[in-house]
Amino acid sequence: MASPTSLLKRLLIGRPFKSDRMQHTLLPKRIALPVFASDALSSVAYAPDEILMTLSVGGAAFYAYSPWIALCVVVVMLTVVASYRQNVHAYPSGGGDYEVATVNLGPRFGLVVASALLVDYVLTVAVSVSSGVENLGSAWGFAGQHKVEVAVVVIAILTAMNLRGIREAGTAFAIPTYAFMFAIYLLIGWGFVRILVLGNHLVAPSAGLSVKPEHVLISNGVPAFKPPKSRNAATTLLMLGLIAVTMLVGIVTLTRLTQLKMVEPGHPLPKGYTQQPVLPQLAQAVFGSFHPAFYLVIATTALILVLAANTAFNGFPVLGSILAQDRYLPRQLHTRGDRLAFSNGILFLAIFACVLIVAFNAQTTRLIQLYIVGVFVSFTLSQSGMLRHWNRLLRTERDPASRRRMIRSRAINGFGAVMTGSVLILVVVTKFLAGAWISIAAMAVIYLVMVGIHRHYEHVARELTPTEERQMLPARNHTIVLVSKVHLPTLRALAYAQGTRPDTLTAVTVNVDDADTRHIQQEWEDRHIPVPLTIVDSPYREITRPIIDYVKSVRRESPRDVVTVFIPEYVVGKWWENLLHNQSALRLKGRLLFEPGVMVVSVPWQLASSQRKNLSRLDQARWPARGPRGEAPGLAPEPEPEPEAAVPQ
Repeated sequence: MASPTSLLKRLLIGRPFKSDRMQHTLLPKRIALPVFASDALSSVAYAPDEILMTLSVGGAAFYAYSPWIALCVVVVMLTVVASYRQNVHAYPSGGGDYEVATVNLGPRFGLVVASALLVDYVLTVAVSVSSGVENLGSAWGFAGQHKVEVAVVVIAILTAMNLRGIREAGTAFAIPTYAFMFAIYLLIGWGFVRILVLGNHLVAPSAGLSVKPEHVLISNGVPAFKPPKSRNAATTLLMLGLIAVTMLVGIVTLTRLTQLKMVEPGHPLPKGYTQQPVLPQLAQAVFGSFHPAFYLVIATTALILVLAANTAFNGFPVLGSILAQDRYLPRQLHTRGDRLAFSNGILFLAIFACVLIVAFNAQTTRLIQLYIVGVFVSFTLSQSGMLRHWNRLLRTERDPASRRRMIRSRAINGFGAVMTGSVLILVVVTKFLAGAWISIAAMAVIYLVMVGIHRHYEHVARELTPTEERQMLPARNHTIVLVSKVHLPTLRALAYAQGTRPDTLTAVTVNVDDADTRHIQQEWEDRHIPVPLTIVDSPYREITRPIIDYVKSVRRESPRDVVTVFIPEYVVGKWWENLLHNQSALRLKGRLLFEPGVMVVSVPWQLASSQRKNLSRLDQARWPARGPRGEAPGLAPEPEPEPEAAVPQ
């Protein structure tokens, strides 16, 4: 029967998949679009708010610039989309910006990009979930009062869904993403029909809000796709860009037509007025008394903000796996879980995102200041790497048609590098003290950690490289069996040690109590055990240090000799039983493992509780049940009839 933990795991993430089902986890475009689009589309939900709040600093007159600001955002978005279409064609393996920067700019720039992306993925989850919970809180008071708790629960749900596998997560997220697209296009389309065709005069709830200027300056994952991977990824990227651009332009245009206003937090508001986000205001103005459409917009907006975190759940584990394969992160991140997802990477991302949410109290306005730096660091270095990529290919390419395509791609990536680099400089200058420095510091720490991990793995690899000297057999093998009592685990350890046929074999016990030591000596003689018993004195009743000193003294006589220490240990069936046994053995192993030329062998003895837990063990009837009082069960010269086992102290 499976344990409760195993049953819970199967319930949450399902039955494990065989490795040959890897192809079944790949995504067609109809599912890949919502999986990878939720992050970009979620910006449509809060970008208009940020545009209008920034313009409100200059007063109501500055809202006239909103179409031009939106146009600049559209240019940046289209530039990024066009640039990354070149990336996915050139590097379809899934390394993304990290692979581009490493191959073309060198490992150091690749690590800078990797550290930026890791920070960005964690912040994507934290910002998206926090923003979604804040929107949800406007309709559900409990979420507004317990933002941190609700955000952590949401991340736990997203984690469980992604642990089930990318395809199942994509299928689950496809419906709300497509519903959000439908709701926004319905809002934009019906709004334009009412204003431009029916001639209705639509007014947003904030149209009459008085906004005064302030005295400040205004300036202040590809492997988941089905083959052909690169073409499908590029097509999905283009579709995503066009959808996001049309949504953003339509929403900003409606805000101008309905005279919608948004102000910075802290700006004085009329008594009793509560500022709502842009989309709820537009939905109220466009749909009026038709409440189902209004609630559809609100629900899908809140949901898409939460699901935007799913993009990071797909990107972070893949990048972590690639970095682990390159020995920059722990190897555990390279391992796929039961459902062929990179489970460890998913769990790491969830934990770090929860830490950020708790640390910043799930406040989007504080988290978003950290968010944009990592994005544009990776954008800029990636596009710079693509410039070198095309230059390298153009030096050897002679086909005119291929050269024209490469020159066009180089021009697109060059424009993208200039555009994203300019935005990065602007962001660092204007947002450094507002929180961008935290992202920069986090990137630096992650960079140094990855360098340290890589240095460790390289050092270990050099040490483990076989050499002629290390292939030589040891001169002699001295075997030591540790004895605490003359009971059946000790007898098994002695028998096993004898079976290895060492050059010398000695049993060692530590004298911490004279009476116990005399009892061990007497029983040793009575049983006629053909192994010499060595007694090591311990005036201060310590066990570990005397044994370590004895082992060192044995090996000191000949450095080419090997000392093998056999330690009898109990295997228990319940977690709390571990607290009652094997503590001395754990301390000894921890010390002996650091001694050169010393081998440690654990000789397990399964207690009855462990045998009941594992029914595949040998029949308990084959083993004597109990020795004399105070002894553990096991092999004895004379089997005892009692069925219960005595637990050694």
